[in-house]
Amino acid sequence: MSDFYDLGAANDRIVELRPLLEALRADRDAVAETQHRLEQLREPSGNGAHRAELDDRRQQMGRTIKRMEGAVRQIDAWGVALRDISTGLVDFPALLNGRPVWLCWKLGEGDIAWWHELDSGIAGRRPLIEME
Repeated sequence: MSDFYDLGAANDRIVELRPLLEALRADRDAVAETQHRLEQLREPSGNGAHRAELDDRRQQMGRTIKRMEGAVRQIDAWGVALRDISTGLVDFPALLNGRPVWLCWKLGEGDIAWWHELDSGIAGRRPLIEME
């Protein structure tokens, strides 16, 4: 980690991050649904009646995946670590008493209220009020 967030900057970033994460999660769900439908359409029908729908769905999925890739690139460009799309879990690099830590946040939460050591992950989340 070379660039660090302070708590105010990380909370400010959430304003831009929240809708991006919500869209990313919706796109991930759409891709999963499309994949399921593609599997159904691939089942032998004997006459290839589903070819047009297969092609449309594949193109749609490709556009959705490109949009997801763009969102992930933007999150990475902000220096934020995307941990889990389904929960919208992200970590912000920060310094705590001169040592690197992660400020931890996920969709559904308000302002950032958690942090953890670099190697502990969400299981090691601790409230900001307990910062050492």
